[in-house]
Amino acid sequence: MDITRESFGRDFHWGVATAAYQVEGGFAADGKGLSIWDEFTDRKRKISGNEHGRIACDHYHRYYEDILLMKQMNIPDYRFSISWSRIFPDGCGQVNRKGVEFYHRVIDCCLEAGIEPWITLYHWDLPLKLQEKGGWVNRDIIGWFSEYTAFCVREYGDRVQRWMVLNEPMVFTGAGYFLGMHAPGKKGLNNFLASAHHAALCQSAGGRIIKSWKSTLQAGTTFSCSLVEPYRDTAADRQAQVRVDALLNRMFIEPLLGYGYPSADASVLRRMERFMRDGDEQQLSFAMDFIGIQNYTRELVRYDFFTPFLQAKIVHASRRNVPLTEMGWEVYPPSIYLLLKKYARYENIPPMVITESGAAFRDELVNGFVEDKNRLAYLKDHLQQVLSAKSEGVIVDGFFVWSFLDNFEWAEGYRPRFGLVHVDFTSLQRTIKSSGNWYSKFLYPSTCKDHAQTTAAYDNQDQNV
Repeated sequence: MDITRESFGRDFHWGVATAAYQVEGGFAADGKGLSIWDEFTDRKRKISGNEHGRIACDHYHRYYEDILLMKQMNIPDYRFSISWSRIFPDGCGQVNRKGVEFYHRVIDCCLEAGIEPWITLYHWDLPLKLQEKGGWVNRDIIGWFSEYTAFCVREYGDRVQRWMVLNEPMVFTGAGYFLGMHAPGKKGLNNFLASAHHAALCQSAGGRIIKSWKSTLQAGTTFSCSLVEPYRDTAADRQAQVRVDALLNRMFIEPLLGYGYPSADASVLRRMERFMRDGDEQQLSFAMDFIGIQNYTRELVRYDFFTPFLQAKIVHASRRNVPLTEMGWEVYPPSIYLLLKKYARYENIPPMVITESGAAFRDELVNGFVEDKNRLAYLKDHLQQVLSAKSEGVIVDGFFVWSFLDNFEWAEGYRPRFGLVHVDFTSLQRTIKSSGNWYSKFLYPSTCKDHAQTTAAYDNQDQNV
């Protein structure tokens, strides 16, 4: 039986998501400072095809038409991030008013279109000037990030109700400061542990700042979550699964909930103590209003003596004869259900929102159409799994598709396409894919009369910005 929007309840949030560096372009426009991704993409052989985000989807200049397209698609919620270096070109200190005004325009445009803006404060594009001072490895980032957060909340908090502090801290610290695969390209265990601890302190500090400015604001943060299971039913593989799960799925949420780092199951995290100061353990925890869950796949792990720190190795999906996305990730819809059930077992877990879910497939624009049947099946299957968890008592309050637009996909460049909307990266023309048309029709039946009136009124306004 087909799922319906009504099955999830009237108060369930439905939306799409983007990130500033992946869609905005305008990398040096109107006083914006450089970010670590502006510098990282200039290095040879770091990005597939030596591609970059200097133009990306040109959302900086085309946000108005993009938001009108969302309205046309009946999308009621839009999650986007603020580019830190567009607000503070040097990371702190002098404010760039043109950058500030850009996000005022985006927010106002959303509200006029009947779309609720959800803001992510940090989606990986650290100002380059701060990285030159050590970036996330430097404990001073807690002060830098607090200044940036307080400014954004004061500036936009009168119209933006829902805020996310960090996007996937495990990814930007692991890939950026341990593996060197993402900006800023640093490697080493000490870089990773220091950056991870400071990110964990920033996620709770950000929550406190948001709530202290106005208690009615909704503060949350988001986590990358992959279902981790043993490759074989052996004691060694089961123990390896526990270690990897502690690192990938528990490392940031447990200190936030007051449990501390899961060092009993991942002994490498005991080395975090060298970066902790008096009072840090208490400062790590904060009662968020919601938690963002971002799941794309599952990982199977096996024991491997030669892998440092964890003695565990991921058995890549490409070797397991399973359905794959363009990212090489296994298509496994039960993962999102099992992860929701897993996190629901924490006694003090707040309501959860799926702040990212989606898939990249090999899309082709043919005669003005993109028939992306695989993505459509992926979304339907994953929504069914979310509904199953919800029907069993898991408190999950929203679902955001990643992504609204095809975009710059970090180290993979522009090849993987996640969007509901196809982007021709030469002409920048937007084309709604079949998955986007399905999502639009899925959302439409519950579009309330008030929203329809708002939309009609907006259509009649002068559309010059």
